[in-house]
Amino acid sequence: MTKERKAQVVTIAILLATLALILARTNGWRAGVAPRSAPPPETTPQDAIYAMLDAARSGDVNAYLASYAGQLEASLRQSLQETTATGFARYLKDSNSSIKGIAISEPQPLSARETKVRVEYVYQDRNEAQTVYLEKLGGNWKITRVDGVEPVKTLVPYGTPVQ
Repeated sequence: MTKERKAQVVTIAILLATLALILARTNGWRAGVAPRSAPPPETTPQDAIYAMLDAARSGDVNAYLASYAGQLEASLRQSLQETTATGFARYLKDSNSSIKGIAISEPQPLSARETKVRVEYVYQDRNEAQTVYLEKLGGNWKITRVDGVEPVKTLVPYGTPVQ
């Protein structure tokens, strides 16, 4: 191998090593230090409501029940015991199948650990609103209470063709 060829090989090796170090550093690696993992992002009350709705839509009974706490959770678990898990999952799917959209308002804090959120459900022929109360338990927001459903007057029903 000629002297020029050796210089080219060494130069390419140095460039590749430098590139590898740059890529490793941008991905969080440091020599002698384990990569830091970012702390999980803090969940919001809206995240808890969306998780509950996703669980209901898919019929995931355990995830649905995990969204609740307190007396409301106990009441739902009692309903589950009175039916089968399959029947409860079917009920969850059926009760959410006609929902076309969801509008969740900004949380209104009631205390350091409790908040309320207005949730509007959009159906083909109507809209309904419900106030959901959540409490932060163990770092996670859980639904602890819900108010009754109120009809919402809509100017243009869902699916109305644009003229």
